[in-house]
Amino acid sequence: MEAPRNEFKRRLLTGEALDGLWLSLASPISSEALSLIGFDWLLFDTEHAPVDLGALQPLLQAAAAGRSAAVVRPAWNDKVLIKRALDMGAQTLLIPFVETPEEAAAAVAATRYPPHGIRGVAGGTRASRFGLTSDYFEVANDQIAVLVQIETSSALERLEEIAAVPGVDGVFIGPSDLAASMGHLGRTGADEVQAMLRDTAARLGALGKAPGILATNATDARRYRDWGYQFVAGAVDLGLLLKGAQGVLAEMRAG
Repeated sequence: MEAPRNEFKRRLLTGEALDGLWLSLASPISSEALSLIGFDWLLFDTEHAPVDLGALQPLLQAAAAGRSAAVVRPAWNDKVLIKRALDMGAQTLLIPFVETPEEAAAAVAATRYPPHGIRGVAGGTRASRFGLTSDYFEVANDQIAVLVQIETSSALERLEEIAAVPGVDGVFIGPSDLAASMGHLGRTGADEVQAMLRDTAARLGALGKAPGILATNATDARRYRDWGYQFVAGAVDLGLLLKGAQGVLAEMRAG
């Protein structure tokens, strides 16, 4: 059997617009169910969600029921966390809080086997179909997509340098942390923040590098898409659950 190919990376590099959903519930049931909806990609968050690495693999296995690509955000730009997520079968990683080209290069190196990087070698992991594939080590490096997350105004000053690092396939902007770094904690809708987000999409577009972003509703997602963001998460699963529950309660108590 052949090793899995990374359709998210292929589609991203051909310029397709990819619609995603952010997952934080840490539930295999919701992961499986949401994988069947039709989103192009699902983000599994181990930075801010209560997902330890031991709980990540069951989430990825559950989501494999559908056709959505799995993107994993490690808790930090750490070679051990990155290695373990890759061994669990993640092929696309969103690396948080990248501030410099050197940090971006370190993230890429952590995803590549020697001599192109420093990823440790294990033969019987989920990534290689538990050692049953015939070509995993030949294709693994090329099938990994690295997305770096820029979250501060100081990192944006080095945007072009970070985006130019070989092996960086996309740049994701974290609106909440960016707003906080600009003095607008909790106010991503501030005019100054929104102007910065729009300018960043244009800068990345000029570089030919795929920009990504997280929205919390479809209206914001469409606006970001119009600005040039290529891979956009339109909501967070927990937010959708709460909004739906609040709507039901309000209807029950109406009148």
